[in-house]
Amino acid sequence: MPDKLEIERLRGVQERLAKQEGEDAERASEPAERGAHERRADKAAYLRDRLDDQAAASDE
Repeated sequence: MPDKLEIERLRGVQERLAKQEGEDAERASEPAERGAHERRADKAAYLRDRLDDQAAASDE
């Protein structure tokens, strides 16, 4: 299991990815491109949430 610092680093990476992909989705001109960016943003947000869960579990 990664240590707390590694979890926080990975969480930051996923947070930035979710934000960037969300912004890219807003700028996309094609519906398929928009959907791809939205899916990537959703995946990054999901992974960020799982890292939050992992960080909380390591605190217990």
